[in-house]
Amino acid sequence: MASIETSLKEAMNIDGAVGVALVDGASGLTLGVMGGSRELDMNVAAAGNTDVVRAKLRTLEMLGLPDRIEDFLITMDTQYHLIRPLQDRSGRVPSLFLYLALNKERANLGLARLRLSRIEADLEV
Repeated sequence: MASIETSLKEAMNIDGAVGVALVDGASGLTLGVMGGSRELDMNVAAAGNTDVVRAKLRTLEMLGLPDRIEDFLITMDTQYHLIRPLQDRSGRVPSLFLYLALNKERANLGLARLRLSRIEADLEV
């Protein structure tokens, strides 16, 4: 099992990583942040993406779909933003999610998704 800091460092080693955050989806506050830039304040972005996660989880609930969300992908001109709701050991989705911003030119999206899923599996909160 990996700590929050170790997990965030590992995420920052993903090719193209610009920034990463572990976010409390209930409050929008970050439990840990690494990276970011002048243009991408990870705390502000994490808080804003909390609304995305909440909206999609509400929609799945209203539809009665049993599927779980593996991740969200937001594709922009120069970046990919991956949001991965964390599963607890029982398979339920707690209110935490990993948020990873990637430079689109340097990232391999498939590998980034795979590595983020492995980071999630090892993360101990």
